[in-house]
Amino acid sequence: MKKGTILGHEGVGIVEEIGPQVKEIKVGDRVVVCSTIACGRCLYCQSGEYSSCDNANPNGAEAGTAFFGGPATAGSYNGLQAERARIPYADTTLVRLPDGIKDEDAILISDIFPTGYMGAEIADVRGGDIVAVFGCGPVGQMAIASAKFLGASKVIAVDCLPDRLDMARSQGAVVVNYDEEDPVKALKDLSNGFGPDACIDAVGVDAQRPHHGPAKKGSLLHTVEYMMEQHAVAPWTVPVGSQWRQGDAPSQVLIWCLESVRKSGVISVIGVYPATAKFFPIGMAMQKSLTMRTANCSHRKYIPKVIQLMEESNFRPSTILTKMQPINEAVDSYKHFDKREPGWLKVEILPQDWHGATEEKSKKPATIR
Repeated sequence: MKKGTILGHEGVGIVEEIGPQVKEIKVGDRVVVCSTIACGRCLYCQSGEYSSCDNANPNGAEAGTAFFGGPATAGSYNGLQAERARIPYADTTLVRLPDGIKDEDAILISDIFPTGYMGAEIADVRGGDIVAVFGCGPVGQMAIASAKFLGASKVIAVDCLPDRLDMARSQGAVVVNYDEEDPVKALKDLSNGFGPDACIDAVGVDAQRPHHGPAKKGSLLHTVEYMMEQHAVAPWTVPVGSQWRQGDAPSQVLIWCLESVRKSGVISVIGVYPATAKFFPIGMAMQKSLTMRTANCSHRKYIPKVIQLMEESNFRPSTILTKMQPINEAVDSYKHFDKREPGWLKVEILPQDWHGATEEKSKKPATIR
């Protein structure tokens, strides 16, 4: 991270000013901000692959996805956890909101709902499929909902945190606590011995290995392997205390996906893996004839889809919001969330002068310019 960069890549608000090149978005429009930034004009954007935009990342066409509030490699764009924000390529990066979608739902279609939906879509989820979702954080919860929307007959949610498993259960998922049972065996048992048709990795390199139960592996070899992976993924970090909970087994979820998915099944990876993550058991994937897909979400492609889905159904992503905090308590909120404390599944950060209830928020959204 570049010191001083404003954090946050989810935002909803009202446009206060526009630049001379903005043609579609107007002052006064109520909009949701796409987490990823795209020019809308290059070959990739014209093909709907907005996260591969050639122009948005100032580091060059081969630098990868640009997004708000991220590291230097993503462009060091100032983020959205502020009272005002400057939005580049506004005609592409902003999407007008229908009146019927409240702010608390709109904030979740800025990133996590379209990302979860993409995870289910690229997993080829179709009617009757059995789908496993690893990780019941915010994106995992949206992947569970999206898999059900796409017709999955059974969704199995894997995690070890009781409050997250409870929320997955409330969505109709079958839950597996990997600290209490072996997730690979459980997934096989829940899919007639074959394994799920698709597995969605909604965790990434912050994966934690089992510390209890039958899946715990205490061999020195496993410990050394995971320590080497941790150092390779984040070589410059010095995690001290419990403020930042670094994953102690970066490849754990990938391995579980490979071991549990049925032969000729599909693995979808939407959990975050940085360029420093260079481990992958390709031999196992090849022997099982698997299809694997991964991507940074092209939010400009998927946000209209999830808006339409919300308009045609009773689903509201704000059901996973567990905290609303003023912006001056953001740092403390990060600490609670990062330690995975109960009740801190998804936090909405409100502008400093915003003391109203939910009903008032739709009347006074954060300003964007």
